[in-house]
Amino acid sequence: MLLALFGFLRLSLADILDILLLATLIFIVFRWIRGSSAISIFIAIISLFIIRVLVSAFNMRLMTAIMDMVLDVGVLALIVIFQPEIRRFLIRLGNRYMESTRGKAIADKLFGKKAKSMGTEAVNEVTEACRRMSEDKTGALIVIEQSNPLTEIIGTGDKVDAAIHRRLLMNLFFKNSPLHDGAVVISSGRIAAARCTLPITEKTNIPASFGMRHKAAIGISEETDADVVVVSEETGNISFVKAGQVTRIKNINELKLLLNSSFESH
Repeated sequence: MLLALFGFLRLSLADILDILLLATLIFIVFRWIRGSSAISIFIAIISLFIIRVLVSAFNMRLMTAIMDMVLDVGVLALIVIFQPEIRRFLIRLGNRYMESTRGKAIADKLFGKKAKSMGTEAVNEVTEACRRMSEDKTGALIVIEQSNPLTEIIGTGDKVDAAIHRRLLMNLFFKNSPLHDGAVVISSGRIAAARCTLPITEKTNIPASFGMRHKAAIGISEETDADVVVVSEETGNISFVKAGQVTRIKNINELKLLLNSSFESH
């Protein structure tokens, strides 16, 4: 009864819909930034908003004015603080649309048909190179372009522009090679560049056994729809990374299936 005096229980259908939409939005944002350093900032913002609602409901004019100023200034601060997360969210949203049939059709009309992708022979060359590097415990990081162009990433490395061949991939990642440090990018069915720099994921809940190669692979897969193959230098284990998810490869045929199915879906 006391709550009703302050208007807490005077809910119309529009109010209920408003609450449900806000709850859904909070849930989506929470899932979006879960595991990153931004989660603590997000919780603090929700707490400030709840305080703002409470002081307004109890007609505390001074506190309401102060909280309004804090939240108004906070909007600009949020854009700066969450800039990487906002960029990643917009990229994922665009990727999801581009992966749809209608999105592909519109993109083909506007920008022309997408470049040639890897064929079965190229996939075999990549997987065979990974198998041999796994046996030798040679560290490798291979990024395979899909719908999203990797022009900026390619620009950070040394241009190669060569046909995909297992021996070339093995030589690029050979420990004494000047190009072994960094990622190799495959674009339009060719090895586009080597020694490329990738963005590092901001996730904090990844296994401690993952080194910089895995963190870089997760980072680029979060920002683009690229496929990434990682060969661990310490253990020789092969991992397939897609959309921030790491799949441990048990045998080389599993890697072939994952790469082939990925290209078929695009």
